[in-house]
Amino acid sequence: MSTPITTAGLRKRYGPVDALDGLDLTVDTGQVHGFLGPNGAGKSTTIRILLGLARPAGGDARVFGADPWRHAAELHRRIAYVPGDVDIWPNISGGEAVDLLSRLRGAAYAAEKRRLCDVFQFDPRKKGRAYSKGNRQKVALIAAFAVPADLYILDEPTSGLDPLMEVVFQDEIARVRAAGATVLLSSHILSEVEQLCDRVSIIRRGRIVESGTLAEMRHLTRTEVSFAAALPRLAALGVEGLRVAPPSLEELFLRHYGEAAPTPAEAHR
Repeated sequence: MSTPITTAGLRKRYGPVDALDGLDLTVDTGQVHGFLGPNGAGKSTTIRILLGLARPAGGDARVFGADPWRHAAELHRRIAYVPGDVDIWPNISGGEAVDLLSRLRGAAYAAEKRRLCDVFQFDPRKKGRAYSKGNRQKVALIAAFAVPADLYILDEPTSGLDPLMEVVFQDEIARVRAAGATVLLSSHILSEVEQLCDRVSIIRRGRIVESGTLAEMRHLTRTEVSFAAALPRLAALGVEGLRVAPPSLEELFLRHYGEAAPTPAEAHR
């Protein structure tokens, strides 16, 4: 099977703004791959290109070895996509919206729909206009998980969900991963990414600035312990243990973003 996602030197420009400036990204089969960056870094532009919704200005993007701009229809039969801000039809029920979205992928889904409505505590009988943001998000998640996919592209998928539903989401990610699917997960919830992802790529100003497993990324971070003179005093106080924690994903992320916020032009990416 071809690699689910590869990009090389990917470029995209909107007016004077370089939304992508030579982005290189590889997501291997069976991975849950975290895609991190603040608003304006280029995440959504990358996802639009991978879905065939935008055409790159330069470089190359491949999904399962195919050009997503030229082969969007075929690729979407293998892809489940969840955006971070879901709008649904106001005059049809949530269940009908799930039916419509699921049928587009062309496989049996009724049993999984019932199970997912149950675990996500979702009432499919209400009209779309009556749903909160969290319930609109559940419509997209249920439709995505109801039909098996080879690749899940998730852009802030738990936006609006309460902590209990985030746990359900994590269980569903574990399920599809165990079935051999690949997941590209863009999320601002760093603890979620840290828990779920095999690899992480951090994007800044349209380029990948760091990529690897958390262990690899932590290995590149220097940890210095310098308190030899304090140890006898700690022992005298009866201290029985001393813990030196590796940097969290949040600390690794802030190495690239802590020094400056995006400029107004960058915030439009």
